[in-house]
Amino acid sequence: MKIVVGSTNPAKVQAVINIYKEAEVISLQVESGVSEQPFSDEETMNGAVNRARNCLLEKGADIGIGLEGGVVKMERGLFVCNWGAMATKDGDIFIAGGARIPLPGMIADRLENGEELGPVMDDFTKKANIRKKEGAIGVFTNERITRADMFGNIMEMLAGQYEYKKNHQ
Repeated sequence: MKIVVGSTNPAKVQAVINIYKEAEVISLQVESGVSEQPFSDEETMNGAVNRARNCLLEKGADIGIGLEGGVVKMERGLFVCNWGAMATKDGDIFIAGGARIPLPGMIADRLENGEELGPVMDDFTKKANIRKKEGAIGVFTNERITRADMFGNIMEMLAGQYEYKKNHQ
């Protein structure tokens, strides 16, 4: 099976490899069709679906995977959100959402003023490429849950939906 992941982010790619150890997994940067900093569940989910669909157009993929992180404004503040989508060559789309935690006010304020979470987190932690490592979720959960873990859970849900459909057709 050939799986194309719509990202070159190591945390996202590793989440796919961990689920599909026997598959050929290719990572490519594909368009999400949403803003660099998705600002709602809907926009973040759409980014994941768009990436998954765009992956199917590449290199004869059997499955395309889109994993997208964003933020969502709620009554209690700005929360990280994350969505994943799996598109199959048979035309199926499977969708799953993941963990949520509130962002500290100083981070939320910067995002609401137009900045993107990745660079804000690099500045906040004084480290480079946080989005490719533990992510904001890892920083603010003391690495009990990392970005790879978070997307790993989403991949489990996507794979489970795909398997369920195959087994119950």
